[in-house]
Amino acid sequence: MTIVFDTRPLPPRERADAICDAMQTASVPSHVEHEDPAGVVHGVFEMWEFGTVSIFRAEMSGIRLRRTARQVRAFEAPMLAIAVQQTGLGRYEQLGAQHTVPVGALHVMNLNAPYDFRWSARGASTCLYVPLDQLDLPEHLIRRAAPLVRDSPLYSLVAGHIVALTTSADGLSPSPAAGPAGSASLELVRGLLLSADRPHSGAAVLPDRVLLDQIRGYVHGNLRNPDLDAASIARAHHVSVRYLYKVCAAADVGLAQWIIGERLERIRSDLARPETRHRSIAAIAAGWGFRNQSHFSRRFLLAYGMTPRQWRRLAAEDAPGPA
Repeated sequence: MTIVFDTRPLPPRERADAICDAMQTASVPSHVEHEDPAGVVHGVFEMWEFGTVSIFRAEMSGIRLRRTARQVRAFEAPMLAIAVQQTGLGRYEQLGAQHTVPVGALHVMNLNAPYDFRWSARGASTCLYVPLDQLDLPEHLIRRAAPLVRDSPLYSLVAGHIVALTTSADGLSPSPAAGPAGSASLELVRGLLLSADRPHSGAAVLPDRVLLDQIRGYVHGNLRNPDLDAASIARAHHVSVRYLYKVCAAADVGLAQWIIGERLERIRSDLARPETRHRSIAAIAAGWGFRNQSHFSRRFLLAYGMTPRQWRRLAAEDAPGPA
């Protein structure tokens, strides 16, 4: 057992303040209020690491944890908390909604939004901390999905996984299997949030190959949109920009260069068509998403070894005359 804090060796009068200090280090900055600071106060914190994710278990007397908007602004949290209540009845409020967490229930706490969490008398909770930068989901999806996880088909699986991981933590955490166990935990949480959000956004857990095919189709259908970029593509597919680049890189696709190349090919084709000769080169380029004409001309010259005007003239000379 990896105990990182225990009030039992401390004099009773020092325990309340010690828990407050330890909680700031073990979790994120918050206001810690004891239900009965003059009474029997106790707390035990345990923590285990599984690669980039970690398990934090807290057992304490009656407690209230408040994280304010000021604390969120001053101390941004790099992780998401997925917790299972193990003893006592938990209650929390976040983003205007109130929740009750009975024993065995799982809840997702967005540490980058204010919250108010408490339990009375005696309680215990086991929390899985997942790094946000590896979860690869946009912030708006996490905020929307977090209160809905009970509707996910993965809800019971993830709750059971966290409990089982904690039960095996002493032997598993120091072993070579810790990293893979953490990676599997991260993917389960990602699936939990995506499946919880699905009724509202159409999101689904897709294999990278299928996702890449959908991205290709989306890009081809939106090449004329000058606002087409990594952020808009990621938003449309319910993934983070980081994960979008990861999927593209795995397929050896340079996203920005590929979009530019696709646009240039369509402009090149339009410039060669007799029926578009009445349209200016600038208008054709703008129609395929190029806002900056100088940038367009440079990219066209770099791609084809001639200017757009030279290409249009050459294509007209090669075109068959009237019969």
